[in-house]
Amino acid sequence: MSENNRIVITGLGMISAIGNNVEECYENALKGVSGIKETNTVDTTNCYARLAAEVNSSEIENDNNDKIDRVTKLCIKACKEAIEDSKMSLNENMDRVSVIMGSCVGGAVSIEHYYRNNKDKNDVLKMPISAIASEVAKTFNCGGVVTNVANACAAGTISIAYASDLIRSGKADVVIAGGADAFASVPYSGFLALHALDSNPCSPFNHCTGITLGEGSGCVIVESYEHAKARNAKIYCEVLGSGISTDAHHITAPREDGEGQMNAINWAIKTSNIDKNDIGYINAHGTGTAKNDNAEFLSLHTIFDNENDDLSVSSTKAMVGHCLGAAGAIEAVFAIKALTTNKVFPTLGYSDEDLVNLKEKAGKIDFVPNESKDKKLTTVMSNSFAFGGNNASIIFSKENHEVEFQDRKNIVLTGIGVISPLGNDKNSYVNNINENKEIEGSSVHSELTQDDFNNVELKNAFYRKLDNLSKIQAVSGMQALKDANLNVTDDNATEIGIVVGSSEGALGTCCNFTENIVQKGNACGSALRFPNTVYNAAGGYLSIASGIKGYNVTVTNGSQSGLQSVAYGMNVIRSGKANYILATGTDENIEVIEELYNKLDLIEDNAYPFAEKNGFRLSDGSVSMVIENEEEANKRNAKVYCKIKGYGMAYKGADFGSLKNTEDGLKNAILNALSDANLKIDDIDCISGFANGYKEVDDIELNVYKDLFKEKLANIPLVEVKDYIGEARSAASSLALCHSALLLNGEIESSRAYYVSDSIVKANVSLKDCKNVLVTSYGLGGTYTAIIISK
Repeated sequence: MSENNRIVITGLGMISAIGNNVEECYENALKGVSGIKETNTVDTTNCYARLAAEVNSSEIENDNNDKIDRVTKLCIKACKEAIEDSKMSLNENMDRVSVIMGSCVGGAVSIEHYYRNNKDKNDVLKMPISAIASEVAKTFNCGGVVTNVANACAAGTISIAYASDLIRSGKADVVIAGGADAFASVPYSGFLALHALDSNPCSPFNHCTGITLGEGSGCVIVESYEHAKARNAKIYCEVLGSGISTDAHHITAPREDGEGQMNAINWAIKTSNIDKNDIGYINAHGTGTAKNDNAEFLSLHTIFDNENDDLSVSSTKAMVGHCLGAAGAIEAVFAIKALTTNKVFPTLGYSDEDLVNLKEKAGKIDFVPNESKDKKLTTVMSNSFAFGGNNASIIFSKENHEVEFQDRKNIVLTGIGVISPLGNDKNSYVNNINENKEIEGSSVHSELTQDDFNNVELKNAFYRKLDNLSKIQAVSGMQALKDANLNVTDDNATEIGIVVGSSEGALGTCCNFTENIVQKGNACGSALRFPNTVYNAAGGYLSIASGIKGYNVTVTNGSQSGLQSVAYGMNVIRSGKANYILATGTDENIEVIEELYNKLDLIEDNAYPFAEKNGFRLSDGSVSMVIENEEEANKRNAKVYCKIKGYGMAYKGADFGSLKNTEDGLKNAILNALSDANLKIDDIDCISGFANGYKEVDDIELNVYKDLFKEKLANIPLVEVKDYIGEARSAASSLALCHSALLLNGEIESSRAYYVSDSIVKANVSLKDCKNVLVTSYGLGGTYTAIIISK
């Protein structure tokens, strides 16, 4: 096996309701200690379920850092333990150390505090999931890829899978990966409204009458074997393959036939190059709801019956509760501890009568009722399934295997969908740009019409269930598939994936949900609105609308998220996990989002690029792209807008909400992209940037370009799409790439651009003679993405 392909775990960290560190959690889990108790931290008036598994940590409670949410405090504590456990130096080549964190509800505690305390502006920057990984990276001086995975209850598992793939692709040596969520009124009230909470402690694979919510964080240090060996690191285990899929079925309920779950599990086994009977233990998703447990029960029996007669399965959620975005990471730590100590954790809650029933239905699978057991293990699996139909499975082993991982470089853009204030499809946008139109006012938003839904064949019965964010995402995504002439069929549905990038995601819906329960009580949460409070709802609805069943992930890391979705998608295609990716950037400007930006004093009229303002014109939109392996595009004679040559991502620490002194982050992202594309700085003919009129943002861009391009910068057109559409966050970063591609192929005849020398001169340019365009974007806190496209 190529040592370059080997990925190992060198550090573990955890905090949960049954312990404030890994060893406490491990010992209590072996003893079958439950952390589920009656909660007194949220309003339970007139609520039928009053239990939760909450962290009891004086370190967390006494942490007076009022700039970060409880979820970030939990995350940093777990990460600190994992880093110390790994004995990793925090001073050597930190540009090769990345941070990938998963979360479901992000700063929900701060959102509630905002509405209970006269809308305190100090809460605003603590709300988004984007803040979590950024704060971790700043705390530990990391400089590599930094992002957050927001796939609800599968987020922690996907984060570890993505971390492993980043290292295999050569983008990092070490990744601090995991997940975190805090117990808060939003998930409590929401699951209460869905009647999904159990009034008793949850009982997975047994009574199956509901979940019990928990909180906490899990973290693992994911490292290349060569890097770990070079520093004589302690190695817990190898990370083998993973599988990530989507059901294309329902926004909250799993497919009853378990198809999506089985796809994820089977892909994990296949890419790990192991047999089904190599797996000795599975830490199951096991939530305690009838639909989830029945589907997982069916999936496990379908895959392993007659293939593995010595399989143990347990759900540790009966002890730590359902920790949402932290669940997969916490359960990965439990799975690794089981593997390295040869001990299997119990599933609590079985009476003598329950044990009789279990024996009748369990077959040869051992669900480890009530008591832990010793068992010699070589390979284990951890599974996570989530709202939106997202499924994730990952495998850890004491043995190394030839993990299936390809390296396909040639990727092209073949489809574009656009929802923006300047047009609700690609052609309308192009026409408006060619007519030199722009948005009017300091805050604008996109507006869909019935024709927009009809044009992509979305039925009223479907889209009326969707929130605004999911609507614009569904329409632009379907437009891109149509533009690419890519028909989703039973034969190719699993070969197509979705990567949604969003700066604020479902924050607007989450705020509206929270305001309602603050006014009326947690017993009055909206069952219709709650599913749309998770950031991956938009991606889930898009999979349902399109029928896509492959890789599905939502990333959130500020305005650059749209461009980062392309970079993530490139990684998925290169690794052979998909032939096609629908990569999107989507953010909305509904009333509450405008309110939050006004709280930060960031909305300003006449804020054009390089206008030296203290804010920007706020807008929104959804821009979707079909990117695919060039070989597949050629096979189907697809129209190619451009080649996507390479990408780079980097971070330079600043307080979340600021970009001060983060020039090195952008510079490193650009240099990484050039290296990935096998190009030099002199090969760049045009730049498509991210200036929005806000001086702090624009100065970063100018400083870095002047440093890298020197005197050549005076002859390079700097195209800024925010000149036309304002700050549409992730939609703008996606549009920056598409706008440039449309310029390259001549559909956009000319575009506004800037030339920078001793002064800044504005002009109209054509890119018909250009070959390579550098596209850049930023995220508050100092995260940057750069992508290079060419004819």
